Amino acid sequence: MRGVWRDGNRFALLPESTCFLPAMTEAIAAARQSVILELYLVESGRLATQLIDALIAAAARGVPVLALLDGYGAMGLQADDRRRLADGGVALRFFNPLAWRRLAHNLTRDHRKLLVVDGRTAFTGGFGASDTFLDAWFEVAVRIEGPVVADWMRLFSRLWDSPLTRGEGDPRLVQGLQLAIAPLEDYQGMRGRVVWGQGYRYQAVRLSLHQQIGSAQRRIWFCTPYFVPTLSLRRRLARAARRGVDVRLLLPGEAHDHPGIRYAGQRFYRRLLRAGVRIYEYQPRFIHAKFSLADDWATIGSCNFDHWSLQWNLEANQEIHDPRFAREVAALFEGNFAQSREILAEQWDRRPLGQRLREWLYGTLDAWVTRLK
Repeated sequence: MRGVWRDGNRFALLPESTCFLPAMTEAIAAARQSVILELYLVESGRLATQLIDALIAAAARGVPVLALLDGYGAMGLQADDRRRLADGGVALRFFNPLAWRRLAHNLTRDHRKLLVVDGRTAFTGGFGASDTFLDAWFEVAVRIEGPVVADWMRLFSRLWDSPLTRGEGDPRLVQGLQLAIAPLEDYQGMRGRVVWGQGYRYQAVRLSLHQQIGSAQRRIWFCTPYFVPTLSLRRRLARAARRGVDVRLLLPGEAHDHPGIRYAGQRFYRRLLRAGVRIYEYQPRFIHAKFSLADDWATIGSCNFDHWSLQWNLEANQEIHDPRFAREVAALFEGNFAQSREILAEQWDRRPLGQRLREWLYGTLDAWVTRLK
């Protein structure tokens, strides 16, 4: 299965948890045929409790509910909550649970985020079931309707009954899932496709981004919370800026859940700035969103485009090629740029010695880890 462009979809941009969490909860509450959920970060708390309540309520109505969680990312989900899901009729499975006998395999994680209801409506983005998404982190999601939903369901089904997935949930449950999709033929129909990555084995997400950067004529706006880009990505961004494309990076500021990653990425600022790339650090809070815009092409999903995501993780993004949707994404970017501090080349050259030492230290650590991979 490969990502195929499909027409006749409808996509709705859902910025902030105040937009996408109610929309997802309402979709689960209205489910009549099936609910499938795939998440990386799941931690017991207010948000996880709300999600569990919604899933159990759907199962109580006789709706098949399948929840696929990452074996490492869901370690924060307490035993009581796991038991409550199972006792409530939710089919629960875990991707690649940690095992001491195969340490290298533990590095492969399911970082995808997906909710599909009734085979008709899907949601993806960078969200998880952790209280940090309620207030502390800025996140973005997209609601999906149309033929491309079938591709998301196929992606989920392949992993649900994968040899790396464990749990009491029946692997055969995906065989009974039904689709309820049809092309939207009205004026709102949009073009989109699912792209995914499976570590070093399959990197369609990365290759698609590279292609868009190489062909962009007007703008390349890029938002990622963990900016430790590969050499090939840095070169492509710099080349695009030199040929006159408006290249901007929207990155986290001091409010970061892993400050060392921020310092490791900052060692690349100088060359990018000299090439004409504009860099903005978001100030209000940690920006965990992963979305990009190249002319009228947009992508939203789970991939951070760092070494870890590209070398080890299972990732998936929704790509959309539509000028109307691109205008919404551009407006979101512009609003976030206004709340950010732009890093200027002249100021960056005068940064203090302590900042330079942190860049060197964490950059060296990152380089070592990258070589180990």
